[in-house]
Amino acid sequence: MKCWAAFVAVLLVVGYFTGVLDPLLDKVGAMVSTSSSMTTPAPVWQQRLGGTPRSGTIAGGAVIIEHRTLVESRGLGSGAQLWEHKADWAAVAGEGNNAVVVTGKLLVKGYEVVDPMTGSLRRKDTEARAVWTYRNGLLDVRCHGPEDCTLTAWDPRGSTPLWSVEIPGIGFVLFADNPDILGTQPMTARRIDDNAAGPDLMPPMLGLPIDNRVFIVDTAAGQVVRELEPERDERVVVVGGRVLRIKAVSADGTCYFSVVASDAATGGEVWRNAGINLRTAKDGGCAQRDDPAGGRNVVVGVAADARELVIDAYDGRILFTSAPGEHLLGVDDRYAVVRTADGGVVRTVELGGKGRWQRPAAPRSSVALTPPAVVVVDEKPDRIIAVNPGTGAELVNVRSDADVLAVGPAGMIIVSGRDLAYLLFQGGGGVPAVPPAGGNSGNPGNDDDNCGGPKQEVCKGN
Repeated sequence: MKCWAAFVAVLLVVGYFTGVLDPLLDKVGAMVSTSSSMTTPAPVWQQRLGGTPRSGTIAGGAVIIEHRTLVESRGLGSGAQLWEHKADWAAVAGEGNNAVVVTGKLLVKGYEVVDPMTGSLRRKDTEARAVWTYRNGLLDVRCHGPEDCTLTAWDPRGSTPLWSVEIPGIGFVLFADNPDILGTQPMTARRIDDNAAGPDLMPPMLGLPIDNRVFIVDTAAGQVVRELEPERDERVVVVGGRVLRIKAVSADGTCYFSVVASDAATGGEVWRNAGINLRTAKDGGCAQRDDPAGGRNVVVGVAADARELVIDAYDGRILFTSAPGEHLLGVDDRYAVVRTADGGVVRTVELGGKGRWQRPAAPRSSVALTPPAVVVVDEKPDRIIAVNPGTGAELVNVRSDADVLAVGPAGMIIVSGRDLAYLLFQGGGGVPAVPPAGGNSGNPGNDDDNCGGPKQEVCKGN
């Protein structure tokens, strides 16, 4: 009996991971699931999927749903399926009418670029090992030998490369879509998908980890500008066009931290700060295995008095210091979202400026900052709320126990099991504009809204 039980268990495991059991699991799910409205008031539309989605991204007039072995597109107007393709992974590049869907298969070189609305093939590649997708571009890497690779940049809908640069291999850690590179990690929240905001802007500088070295690539010029070999007690990340060398030294029974930021192209020191913990080392040791939390061109740290900080990676300025006991929930180039020490209030502040708004929130609520909205998911009672990051005006407020899958400029996709629904932003002054260069143009003396970020690092003349 034990042998038969073990044999059946092996068959179930193999069937699950190969997808053989998917039809049976879907039928069982359909028997136990309901089709009642996911929200009160009702969503714009609600549709039943063929399986539980792994991820979702709003791409122009469509929402792209990634399943385990296929990707499908559904129209934002009604939720009706537009197309589906066999694929193991999918990612969205571009935004609005310029968006495309990139799909591929695990352990198989190459990818396809398809139209989000029609599913028609726009471009096909048969050699790339890895792909990175952004709001303003796409990168891929292909190798001609173990130490001979090429990194190439594309416009999302382009058919001719923007630039190519040679790099000495990629190792075994770079494959499929959006593999990790040396930068910041986003701040995440339970019941809100880690990638709900969709693709971000391509950073001005990338840090590629190759054979225990870091290669700094200028994504505007399309060239490798520096090559670094981190020391044993330091971690190197590239944020906001700067190279941050983070040291964690063990002494006196504790870790002593320091950060030195240098110009990515010249290597000249720009700023340094001793005593700030960027949380790259955990569990009481000094071994640094994690990238710092942050968003775009800012990083999150902890001061010596345990207060959380938001630091401008470009020039080292402290853009925000929390009050004692407060906890950062989300950050980007414009705002920081904070939970007060008593746990009952969520507030936002404009980086480098003043507080914007605050509202009550349950201590166990999940909160995430996206460019269009601050999303709050409450429990007991269950609610999904979205507010304008700048004004605090409500864009969505519904009763629901669903999770948030994707957030777009005009609304959000929520999911519960195999049920999918669309909530439209409304009221409260409309939908906030998303700055094209990623930030609040709050630098006195420069009124160019396209400069980007509190420090205006991409403005002419800087």
